[in-house]
Amino acid sequence: MMTAMLEIDGVYTAYDKADVLRGVSLTVGAGSITCLLGANGSGKTTLVRSILGLTPPRAGRIVFDGADVSRLPTHRIIAAGIACIPEGRRVFPRLSVEDNLRLGAYQQRSDRVTRTRMEEIFGIFPRLAERRAQLAGTMSGGEQAMVSIGRGLMRAPKLLLIDEPSLGLSPRLVTENFNIIRAINKRGITVLLVEQNVRQTLAVAQHGYALSKGRVVAAGTSAELAERPEVREAYFGHGL
Repeated sequence: MMTAMLEIDGVYTAYDKADVLRGVSLTVGAGSITCLLGANGSGKTTLVRSILGLTPPRAGRIVFDGADVSRLPTHRIIAAGIACIPEGRRVFPRLSVEDNLRLGAYQQRSDRVTRTRMEEIFGIFPRLAERRAQLAGTMSGGEQAMVSIGRGLMRAPKLLLIDEPSLGLSPRLVTENFNIIRAINKRGITVLLVEQNVRQTLAVAQHGYALSKGRVVAAGTSAELAERPEVREAYFGHGL
């Protein structure tokens, strides 16, 4: 039986007293790629914010690597080993590629460790090595996605939470991004992939959940989710 890296148990999260998440429960197995599918307004972003402590749940528990992090401040959750690749990449446009990556290791006090991690990132993304001095804001969308993922990996996370990695990218770059996610997972990093792009997501994830109106409406292996009528028709017919 696979060990759980992240367990979300009966989470309710509200804005202005109105629940956006309604009893959400899911498990992310250690070493897996688990996906969270849902259309705009389904509650995906709220769940990401709850995991990171930005919008703490009003009820339920979030357990990461065996510890309850439901009420911890964001900086302690990140220090515990969660890195988030945000929707829209959000690089620092006036900083170089190298400086963007260094910001990902801001909690690391050893320069030697930081340099070693940066060389590992350049091994994954040779294009970034070639352009380490280039301002991130002058790069293409695909290159900025590499910077954003690399910055998250600089923390050497146990769990990489990736929010909408296909957003705003061409089909070729989407495929490239998903191949990178698969390669990162093969290095032993657990991935929670939050996406609307159903076809690509189910191709890389082993297990997943579908969210609608703040509730989990389907769960199973990727193959099982792809065959669920409510996933194919009611929620994601346009993506399959």
